[in-house]
Amino acid sequence: MFLLSKLVWLIAQPLSLAFLAAALAAIFSFVGFRKLGGLSALVASLLLFTTLYTTAGPVALQSLENRYAKPTSDPASVSCMIVLGGAFDNEVTSRRGGMEFNQAADRFIESLRLAIRFPQSRILVSGGDGSFSGVYEGEAQASERFFTAFGVSADRLVKENTSRTTFENTENTAEMLKSQGLEQCLLITSAFHMPRSMALFAKAGIPVTPWPVDYRTGGTVRLGFDFTQPSLNAQITATAAREWMAIIGYRMAGRIDGITGLGE
Repeated sequence: MFLLSKLVWLIAQPLSLAFLAAALAAIFSFVGFRKLGGLSALVASLLLFTTLYTTAGPVALQSLENRYAKPTSDPASVSCMIVLGGAFDNEVTSRRGGMEFNQAADRFIESLRLAIRFPQSRILVSGGDGSFSGVYEGEAQASERFFTAFGVSADRLVKENTSRTTFENTENTAEMLKSQGLEQCLLITSAFHMPRSMALFAKAGIPVTPWPVDYRTGGTVRLGFDFTQPSLNAQITATAAREWMAIIGYRMAGRIDGITGLGE
């Protein structure tokens, strides 16, 4: 299932679909099917234009980010927090050492802030190597270097270092929470990732408090044209497409009962 999901995403992401449509256009034109070639070229152009020069992607991602409200103040107390992986660049970290983050670094920055603010809290980091090869260091392992570098004792960490997907995060985390006697934890992950994560934890019967971070949109984006940042639009569109595809796939597979949240 893990490898299948990786292969599906390799083909189904917006720029890959645009490339496939353009390739088909070239093939159809070469063999004499000019109408099919023209139609394929049109599809490729529309996909590229929508991805690069509209706010369709940001709006789709924003609809997920807005489902759970951004916390306005810290809770009175925190006994434990669950930090979902996806913030370390595992390949670079494994090859060069140290701590190399990607755009989701807020997951660990916020958990560090809360760990310092609530020194009695435990930190469960869930995340292994989600690559095809599986040869890189997992995020939970790398997180120990991060937290201890800022004075957080390693004995406060609970490391779940085998998960490759959000579904595996939930399954493996449930076992570790039980074994460690941890309950009513904060769930820290990217805002767009929170609806699916909360649905999985709800399905598993694990009560958690959503603590969304790593926002990628301003929250008030409207559908329209945007010619100012095509590369960023493409990146956000890919993120939105991947998350919505995962939600649909999980729902069809019965892994979640649907997504909830505040919405707008």
